[in-house]
This record gives sequence, structure tokens and C-alpha cells, in this order.
Amino acid sequence: MAQKRSQHSQLELIQFRLVNLEEIYMAHYAFINTDNIVVEVITGKDETDTETLPEGFDSWEQYYEIKRDGLICKRTSYNTQNGEHLLDGTPFRANYAGIGYTYEEEDDIFLPPKPYPSWQLYADNPYVWAAPLPYPNDFTDPDDISIYGWDEEAYQADNTTGWVLVEVEGE
Repeated sequence: MAQKRSQHSQLELIQFRLVNLEEIYMAHYAFINTDNIVVEVITGKDETDTETLPEGFDSWEQYYEIKRDGLICKRTSYNTQNGEHLLDGTPFRANYAGIGYTYEEEDDIFLPPKPYPSWQLYADNPYVWAAPLPYPNDFTDPDDISIYGWDEEAYQADNTTGWVLVEVEGE
């Protein structure tokens, strides 16, 4: 009987926590240095929670900014990647900011670090760095799955190549 009560209490506790978590709204904020590089990302108050916003501040961005001397604070959306909202909402600032990302003030977006000098942003997806050559599409045999990696030196030596076959251990 004691075990049943214990399980029942645990279930009530889980339900209580779930109900209370639904009432908690959070937002994420990126701190940007003078070079427009993200140096820190925090979880903070939801931007719509203006009732608890300290007097004299117009936004949580403005409030958090005074906590990090010399840094700019911008809200970032955990659910936005590659210019798309993962939950079918409205994308916000193109990408969830991470340390090392660049804040592009003109377009009001966050960009991940450029992985290779030859990679570019293209019109079909200006929020993600892409290789100058398409990924090889040689999947004719379903049992033979080839994996390729980018070789910047190979591309610089001959810009018709760049993707190289990666050896997978155990094959």
C-alpha cells in the first residue's frame, strides 16, 4: 500500500511540475561585443513579460544590457534555425545565436561562424554557409553509403573539387 501512495505522490508531483512549467515563459538573449561577435547567451525573462520589467526600461534587452558592461544585448529565438521557425512560428533573427556567431546589424540576423574561406551565403538560403560545390550525389547503390567531407586545400588547388570521401572505421 505504501508503494502505491508513493507512486501516486510522484505522479501528482510530475503533473504539478508540468502545469507550472506551462506557465513559465523564457527567452534567450545574446551578448555581442564591439566586433559584433556573440560572446555569451543567457536564458532570461520572456520579452512579453513587461509587468515585471524594472522601472525605467523599455525592454528586457535594454535591462540585460546594463548587466554586461560594453556589450550589446539582443534577443535570440531558440526555435529559429536556418531562417525557419522549427515550430511553424515566425522566424526571428535567422538563427539561434551561439558563442562565436556574428550579429549582422543591417539585416538584424545572427550568422554562424564561416566554416571555410570558400563557403558563401547564397540567395536560396542567405542564413546558412554553403560550399561552392554541391554535395556529391552518388547514391545509386542503397547498400553503399558514401560520406564526404570538405577539403579546403583541395578546393583552393582546383576549384572543381573539394568534397573528399571520408573513410569510416569498420568498413
